[in-house]
Amino acid sequence: MERSCPECGERIIGRADKKFCSDACRNAHNNSLNKDRKNLVRNINNRLRKNYRILETLNTEDKTKTTKERLLRMGFSFEYFTGIYTTKSGSTYYYLYDQGYLPLDNNFYLLVKKDLK
Repeated sequence: MERSCPECGERIIGRADKKFCSDACRNAHNNSLNKDRKNLVRNINNRLRKNYRILETLNTEDKTKTTKERLLRMGFSFEYFTGIYTTKSGSTYYYLYDQGYLPLDNNFYLLVKKDLK
């Protein structure tokens, strides 16, 4: 029984359980199957990475203040973060990995860095 590659239609030579004619066809097939999901994940990861770089750039001393306007001007998106921490007093910190921010009064934000030791 002659088998053909589901990606390109070429004849498959080799092991009986081989499904594709080459690694390139196998990769192309799997990439096309996961294209939509990968784009969503890629876009979210890019957004998280950009937010992280902004916080890291502004917070060079491990604790500083900035304005909402400055964050927005640099392209920060408040919808994307990796974690939330609420203190006993009710303050809510939003984190991007080890970089975090706390909304303060008058559109100011406290930027902090979590010690991951």
